[in-house]
Amino acid sequence: MNKLIQHSSEASLSEVHETVDTTKQPKKGWRRILAYIGPAYLVSVGYMDPGNWATDLQGGAQFGYSLIWVLLMSNLMALLLQSLSARLGIVRRRDLAQANREVYPKFINFSLYVLAEIAIAACDLAEILGMALGINLLTGLPLIWGVCITVFDTLILLLLQNFGIRKLEAFIIALVIIIGGSFLIEILLAKPVLSDVVKGFVPHHLSSGALYIAVGIIGATVMPHNLYLHSALVQTRKISTDEEGLKRAIKYNNIDSAVALNAAFFVNAAILVLAASVFFTTGNTDVAKIEDAHRLLEPLLGSKLAPLLFAIALIAAGQSSTITGTYAGQIVMEGYINIRINPWLRRLLTRLLAIIPAVFTILVYGDTRIDALLILSQVVLSVQLGFAMVPLIHFVSDKATMGKFAISLPLKFISWLVAIILIYLNVKMVVEQAAELYAEPGNLVWKIIVAIAAIFFTWLFLTTTFLPLIVRHRMHKIFKMHGEIPQLQTLPVKENNRIAIALDFSSKDEKLISYALAQGNENTEYILIHIVESVSSIFSGKMSDDDETRRDQERLNKYAEQLTQMGHNAITALGFNHRKRAIVKIVEEHNADLLVMGAHQHRGIKDYLFGETIETVRHRVKIPVLVVNM
Repeated sequence: MNKLIQHSSEASLSEVHETVDTTKQPKKGWRRILAYIGPAYLVSVGYMDPGNWATDLQGGAQFGYSLIWVLLMSNLMALLLQSLSARLGIVRRRDLAQANREVYPKFINFSLYVLAEIAIAACDLAEILGMALGINLLTGLPLIWGVCITVFDTLILLLLQNFGIRKLEAFIIALVIIIGGSFLIEILLAKPVLSDVVKGFVPHHLSSGALYIAVGIIGATVMPHNLYLHSALVQTRKISTDEEGLKRAIKYNNIDSAVALNAAFFVNAAILVLAASVFFTTGNTDVAKIEDAHRLLEPLLGSKLAPLLFAIALIAAGQSSTITGTYAGQIVMEGYINIRINPWLRRLLTRLLAIIPAVFTILVYGDTRIDALLILSQVVLSVQLGFAMVPLIHFVSDKATMGKFAISLPLKFISWLVAIILIYLNVKMVVEQAAELYAEPGNLVWKIIVAIAAIFFTWLFLTTTFLPLIVRHRMHKIFKMHGEIPQLQTLPVKENNRIAIALDFSSKDEKLISYALAQGNENTEYILIHIVESVSSIFSGKMSDDDETRRDQERLNKYAEQLTQMGHNAITALGFNHRKRAIVKIVEEHNADLLVMGAHQHRGIKDYLFGETIETVRHRVKIPVLVVNM
């Protein structure tokens, strides 16, 4: 379709949905496994994007090898959560956004959608800054021009999309190999002390400064939008939907996730170890910028190859992770608000939203605040992780929708433990940062904004956490209350001896009357109702005798005469002033058995203005109401 915006189809990422057929592969062998390999690599590039570089470099330069255990912990958490995300997409054939839309109210879904878009923009911000830095370090081009150049990588993505999902996956894997190979050579040149590296895997207490970096590392590793992405990407595989086929798909996708995310862990660990062995051990603990790290690599390692590989890897990381943001944005928009924007427009909008803060920061503060902006983007990602993680655990734990593939009790316990740890770290970090703000004099506006935001996020988090439990409990109670399905034997239907018809004297009256006639029989009496709402009727009620009242009565009489000529029994009833109360009163006075009303299918505010009559009347009358869409 050529339209820029359209309603999305039910399939997640419909243009590549089930385009890789795994059912035609041999039952055993490497070709069977390779058919499933790919989605996790697209996810993994988000775990080694330039935002990770900034947090890993600062962590290694300031705290040596002591934060390696945080990297390992976050990688294990990522592996668990991504496997749950893949399970959701494989079993239910729904991505996380679609699953949320089916459970949560519209306002909650819209709030989650906005948060997801903010997370994607924060990730894209890191990609822009990283690529711009890489271009600057490799060519000397000013940072502001590098940022502007990143707008055109949209064309690269569109070109790759034309070749299919497998070619796109191959391109991403090639970039991952470039990044991994570059850092393997860097590590060999740095020659870290292995015994010190091993000590870094031992967990220990974190200071306030280390906690901020640690939360940034977790945010850069366990990304909220990747949970949306993985649940959709696994659906690019056409699989057998029987029990054996689902088991096989889950198994091979878990293997795919383990290999891809361990590759991402190697890259992140290599950056941190490189920073620790080159900067921390030489006393350069103030190295907090990617460009400083690039500048110091050559004199400290004595090799011109090191900074060159560093810049190349940085560009590759930025370019590879740009694709995940595009797909994730498409998934959350289609899943939450059921609107699809053409991929090139979606990519361009996402990129422009991320470029604005980058350009603003560079123009106002210069290049000195870029790395601080990178760290902040990763903390923003981490803070929003809970809003994607908690619903995911709910969904994969639900036996009603997942059946035999709902996660086991031990895995459920571990999943919630991981969620609690991540949420605790995020809350602790946010509280500490907010405490610093409130400790300073002034900044009243910001203090009020932070307080309102805290209240809103707390409410939203509690709702997303407990609402699925309430819904599930209610459904369970309904199921128990209804018990076994009864056998239908006799279905008596009471004849409609009196049918009331609420007319508004529009062109749809004929349709409304025809539906009413279909519900009656030869002995049915039809009560034609119309409510007069003139100024005179407000004050005079039944005593009203203005021109509008006379004309309305005349029209009702004409309808009744025509029905009588057709062989039906028809009478008229004129109501006054208050439409809802008048209709209910007439229905009760005439002991009607059925009320027929027309609905004009209004949208937005008109739905509240005009649809309110039907809602109020049907709750007040004690008889069936037939609503006819006009």
